[in-house]
Amino acid sequence: MSITILISVKIKDFENYKAAFDSNASAREEAGINGHAYRNTDDQNHAIVILTAPSKEVFVGFFSNPELKQIQQKAGVLSPPEITFLSS
Repeated sequence: MSITILISVKIKDFENYKAAFDSNASAREEAGINGHAYRNTDDQNHAIVILTAPSKEVFVGFFSNPELKQIQQKAGVLSPPEITFLSS
């Protein structure tokens, strides 16, 4: 059963963040993770990412990758993201 993940994160610039997010699409797909990044229309420095993954464990393993942390730094992430796991 797959899960849905909501990520809320403060960023410097959405266009830069979105470009970095999109550039990592193939790595997410290889892990079985699909998703999109959205700009919060009420706060231009706040992104919401909605993902699906095969399991929480798969997502946590992917998200823990040190390379992903470097991508986030280059993308202008300002603080640790707030992550919510959802299932139906």
